Amino acid sequence: MSTRTHSLVNSVLVALALSITVAASSQAQGRGHQGKIPPGQAKKMVSMDRATDVTREVLADHGYRVVRVEIVNGTRIVYFRRGSHGNGHGLGPMERIVIRPNHERFVFDEAPKTVLAEINIKLGF
Repeated sequence: MSTRTHSLVNSVLVALALSITVAASSQAQGRGHQGKIPPGQAKKMVSMDRATDVTREVLADHGYRVVRVEIVNGTRIVYFRRGSHGNGHGLGPMERIVIRPNHERFVFDEAPKTVLAEINIKLGF
């Protein structure tokens, strides 16, 4: 074989190898997760009852007493007060948390920051 034939064969082999590499990499594009929702983008569905139950649990964990829960036009209002902690000073003032539905999740209005943070963690928000 002549030098010209060797260079032609080498060129064809290089072109063939490049085309195989490009075809394999382009075939892999867009095939991740294959119909699954990527991590971090899943929407957690929580019911109003679950949000109310978690709010009750977190308030009890923080030393509050839930007085009552009212349902008003699709929102829940949780009334609570601080316990006496055995100091003999009675109960604290009545406070409330308003749980209202939003487009993708629930909004907790008028909640203490530490309680709100723990509620969001327990609900997976």
